[in-house]
Amino acid sequence: MAEKRESGRVKDLQQKRVLDDAARRRRQRKALEALESDNFQDDPHADLKMSKKAPKFEESMEAVQQQGSGTKRQRKSRSDHFKFRYKKSFAALLEEDQRFEKEGPSYLSAQIPASRFPERHFCAVCGYPFYHFF
Repeated sequence: MAEKRESGRVKDLQQKRVLDDAARRRRQRKALEALESDNFQDDPHADLKMSKKAPKFEESMEAVQQQGSGTKRQRKSRSDHFKFRYKKSFAALLEEDQRFEKEGPSYLSAQIPASRFPERHFCAVCGYPFYHFF
């Protein structure tokens, strides 16, 4: 069958649609959260039933030698659980930081004074210092 033909102008109008600031922020936040969630992976061994014959993937050689320290492993797994359960995206952390007005520098307002040394120039091709003065 023949493919459905569409006007090129309709596509251009949809791409050039003007958005307000709130819509831009929402779209940017959703894109950032989607990117960060792409990196998150569930444990593939989480649904396995434990048996004595099955290998224990979390054990290391030190844990095998220290059979008496079972509380350490519980604390580690519990902290991992809270890390993933209450995980916040970078955009969410920035929003939270902006909500609370604090005195002093924050992530967005941190600045350093100008350098007391002169600006250094380097050759764009080889990377050696470039001493040509403008």
